[in-house]
Amino acid sequence: MDTTIFEQIKKINEYEQEYWSGRDLYKILGYTEYGKFIPAIERAKKACETSGNPIKDHFAGVSEMIKIATGTPKETMREVDDYRLSRYACYLIAQNGDPRKKEIALAQTYFAIQTRKQETQELLNQLMEEDRIRLTFREDIKHKNRKLFGVAKSVGVSDYANFQDAGYMGLYGGLRQKDIKTKKKLKDKDNILDFMGSEELGANIFRATQTRAKILRENITGQHVAGLAHNEVGKAIRKTIQKLGGAMPEKLPTPEHIKESKKRIKTSLKKLNTKK
Repeated sequence: MDTTIFEQIKKINEYEQEYWSGRDLYKILGYTEYGKFIPAIERAKKACETSGNPIKDHFAGVSEMIKIATGTPKETMREVDDYRLSRYACYLIAQNGDPRKKEIALAQTYFAIQTRKQETQELLNQLMEEDRIRLTFREDIKHKNRKLFGVAKSVGVSDYANFQDAGYMGLYGGLRQKDIKTKKKLKDKDNILDFMGSEELGANIFRATQTRAKILRENITGQHVAGLAHNEVGKAIRKTIQKLGGAMPEKLPTPEHIKESKKRIKTSLKKLNTKK
């Protein structure tokens, strides 16, 4: 027997999620009766709870119909209790078993490796999701700023740096662009937008779109009044974030340059195409 046996008995539910049947697993783990396997499940459930994971997410109690008589004109079926076990549940069961048993040792090896792979993949997926959103938002803020500056120019704004600072000062609690760079430990030549995560970029997209809308809606004209409007919008967004319990933009983590997100996406797409 080798670790492939655990893949062979793996099942997929209607939601495309993998699981293992307790009544399949107990035989593979060397138990002679399902009833003798239940204490191992109970110990694993306690370990699951202690680790802070919801038991119901990994140990789903179900009822299954099994054949108790075959080879007769009429097969007899009986309803029995069973568990649908996640990969993590199987890992905990193996960890709480007797390692002197060859079957348990084999299961510990398989589920420890596979659980670690799954955790790593899930973490990678989360990072990739942030990369994708960040790239989308970074492109979006570029277009939104372009439209904002276009409107600002049409109403008499000529000093774009001060106009932009007015909005940042409202959103960032009085910090100008140079102050934000200092706080993020960026260089003078760096574009602060390239060092924002998706949450911070989202707040700035909202700032740009709402300022443009306010200028147009209220027929605002002139450098000074447009700057005041930009600052007002920034402050309003900041208050909303605070009301929702969110972190202030200047306190959000500073990610690496967005070009690193582009590299990861490009590498992942290349690997995906290679697999195909």
